[in-house]
Amino acid sequence: MQDDTIFGKIIRREIPADIVFEDDDVIGFRDVAPQAPVHVLFVPKTPIATLNDLTGAQAGLMGKLVLAATHYARREGFAADGYRIVMNCNRDGGQTVFQLHLHLLAGAPLGHFGARG
Repeated sequence: MQDDTIFGKIIRREIPADIVFEDDDVIGFRDVAPQAPVHVLFVPKTPIATLNDLTGAQAGLMGKLVLAATHYARREGFAADGYRIVMNCNRDGGQTVFQLHLHLLAGAPLGHFGARG
């Protein structure tokens, strides 16, 4: 059950998190294992396990999720420099917590997506 994920527990305040954004529909908090100087997770408060589970009726919620991330980027002053938003779907896509969420990564040059050294 999605509500039993670590994100569900954060939403219910059962475990602590460094919350940096919250409204009626979305919560944003710093990732405990950051992959960039800024690494914030934005999670809808509605239980949705994966991108595959979205319905057309939830399109507005997806928009709110993205807008929460862009609002945070502007508020924190790094929107003009740039940032990356990533969403993973299922295990082969890199999803480890089965509650829909997006990663906002910023604070340093992130390189070209898919670039190989």
